[in-house]
Amino acid sequence: MSVSPIHPPVDDEESELRVTKRKSSAAGAKAVAISMTRSLREQGVVKTAKNLLTLNQVEGFDCMSCAWPDPAPGERHTAEFCENGAKAVSWEGDRREVGPAFFAEHSIEDLRGRSAYWLESQGRLTHPMVRKAGGTHYEPISWDGAFELVGQHLKALGSPDEALFYTSGRASNEAAFVYQLFARAYGTNNLPDCSNMCHESTGTGLSQTIGIGKGSVSLRDIHEADLIIVTGQNPGTNHPRMLSALEIAKENGAKILAINPLPEAGLLKFDNPQKPSGMLGRGTELADEFLQIRSNGDMALFQAFGHLLLAADERDPGSVVDHEFISRHTNGFADYAAHVKGLDKAAVVAATGLEWSQIERAADMLASSKRIVSCWAMGITQHRNAVNTIKEIVNVALLQGMIGKPGAGLCPVRGHSNVQGDRTMGIWEKMPEKFLDALRDEFDFEPPRKHGYDAVAAVKAMQTGHAKVFVGLGGNFSQAMSDTGVTEPALESCALTVQVSTKLNRSHVVAGTDALILPALGRTEQDHTGGTEQRVTVEDSMSAVHASRGRAKPAGDLLRSEVDILCGIARATLGDEGSVPWAEFATDYDRIRDRIGRVVPGCEAYTEKVARSGGFTLPHPPRDSRTFTTTSGKAEFTVSPVEVVTLPEGRLILQSLRSHDQFNTTIYGLDDRYRGIHSGRRVVFISPDDLAELGLHDGQKVDLISEWTDGTERRADDFRLVSYSTPKGCVAAYYPETNPLIPLDSYADQSGTPTSKWVQVRMVAAGTSVTV
Repeated sequence: MSVSPIHPPVDDEESELRVTKRKSSAAGAKAVAISMTRSLREQGVVKTAKNLLTLNQVEGFDCMSCAWPDPAPGERHTAEFCENGAKAVSWEGDRREVGPAFFAEHSIEDLRGRSAYWLESQGRLTHPMVRKAGGTHYEPISWDGAFELVGQHLKALGSPDEALFYTSGRASNEAAFVYQLFARAYGTNNLPDCSNMCHESTGTGLSQTIGIGKGSVSLRDIHEADLIIVTGQNPGTNHPRMLSALEIAKENGAKILAINPLPEAGLLKFDNPQKPSGMLGRGTELADEFLQIRSNGDMALFQAFGHLLLAADERDPGSVVDHEFISRHTNGFADYAAHVKGLDKAAVVAATGLEWSQIERAADMLASSKRIVSCWAMGITQHRNAVNTIKEIVNVALLQGMIGKPGAGLCPVRGHSNVQGDRTMGIWEKMPEKFLDALRDEFDFEPPRKHGYDAVAAVKAMQTGHAKVFVGLGGNFSQAMSDTGVTEPALESCALTVQVSTKLNRSHVVAGTDALILPALGRTEQDHTGGTEQRVTVEDSMSAVHASRGRAKPAGDLLRSEVDILCGIARATLGDEGSVPWAEFATDYDRIRDRIGRVVPGCEAYTEKVARSGGFTLPHPPRDSRTFTTTSGKAEFTVSPVEVVTLPEGRLILQSLRSHDQFNTTIYGLDDRYRGIHSGRRVVFISPDDLAELGLHDGQKVDLISEWTDGTERRADDFRLVSYSTPKGCVAAYYPETNPLIPLDSYADQSGTPTSKWVQVRMVAAGTSVTV
């Protein structure tokens, strides 16, 4: 079975694609120059100064580009941002407008033919717009008319479960709380979110092993660690401010073990632009040991670490393994120890692509360290066995007692600025009963108890007609989700799609029969909803919650805050007669925060706590007291089999990744200078050995065909091969260009996260007709 190839629009600049030597260091003077040039061009001098100088400051706004935590108040630089943060602010602060005149000029069919980069480069959305059934263009609509249209569709559904309420990680805590409250008051738990596509595996694995789906470290722990493990993560592009924390740790004597299929610049060296030496290119060497692992070899590697650590402790009892911690705070150690003691070394070498001596050197780094922080991101979470891989990372941390002590712990690094906060606020299709009970008691209605749809199930529900209304609070669902050739027609099959957005994107042009674009205030902008200055709150990767207040003038007079938009939809759907004071919430966000404090665990006195300088940190029992709210009441060692996949001849494993000019699905530009790619994105990074073995050559154009065990195939065309340092048998390419290659049914066991880092592909010469 095959699905037709995806032929997405390509930017004119792609014809000029150039490849240069990859970089061996991140940031530096070049990052500063690019940040300022882009910001001045898109925002102008005044707006650039106002936005960048308040970015990540105590009285300013929180960066949209990642969830890396801020230093404590008083410890922040004047320029407390990175290159990609500056790009995100410039992108949102764009002075160009996309309003009624733009949509009158461009039909939806015209916009469908434009690239995703072109769409998002047109400027800020400024007016509510509607495409009515049968219409060829978006047309202006009043806010009241837009709310009424949404209410009409939602009230006409046969069941509340025919509606989907999607959330991106950009939404504030206040907007997220109101959104989930509305969905549940309406009658459904259909709350898919971007976490389903990225860190759901983390939440699942950590909840099962330590009792909470969040990391256990603070920024100070990073600074105080002896050893920091960075695996399946590219901090130089995805979380550049993390490099400053790694530099501090190195200055304090820490070592860094980097584990990744590609030798990313941000894993190797950091030229700190806050320091003269960094500006001159004499920065800090980061990785003391770099393991260039095969894709999905991490489970085998961490089992090997466990094997070697136990062996070292047997030679010198008590020198490596924390037996007291294991005895008092863990369950299942005996089974785990028996499993890893019998490890098949040959299987580990085959799975990782590493030499056993390399693994031994890395294990010696763990054995000789007393404070270890383990960091990971989507290179770990987007595999079929992702949850079990995360459990292996936990196993090694438990073995050495690396939870609940200074300078040590587990550090999943979230990619979107408030995706963790959204989950805390109730954005999840299967929230615990206690949370739903608290909603019931606070708002005097019975929330639905049946679990809702996650992102994969949401697409299937639209595809089969079981879901007819899609509401997107931020994000770009059509490009974020796997199986583009299925996802986009599913969205188009809806009776209504609603996109609450700041800029135009692909999800606006693969729209339902009726379609709305509702323009929202951005994070950078002043919010005077209700006639007073409002602020919102966010939660970072390390459970710190703090206020965010935009300082720039809004891009248009008709923009509304996300909270105001959601309350307007709720009032049009549910009316004002119920027990939820939607009108009050829309005009005073403190009233929302008061309710958060009474509903959300750990948020007691929320209004008062977030008013403090720097906010507060949510409780985390494993970190705070070595308390584990698992079924056994202890942290759980687990046992998982090591899998070694043998590929058919001529097949490779593809992982998707983002370029340096990209944040999630948002494309800021067509360069990826760290990897040496300029003016293009449709490239495949491949090792020289694979090029030779397959009879291919650097620069050749190919089409990609993915193959799945159920006989399903997917195809994406017209990629240029780039000879690169990758493990033999493993290739890499950018998303969302490669999302069409991943069928909906290929997702991680237990978590449902699409397997974007494990795609079996074959390559054919570009334009080759393939018969299946």
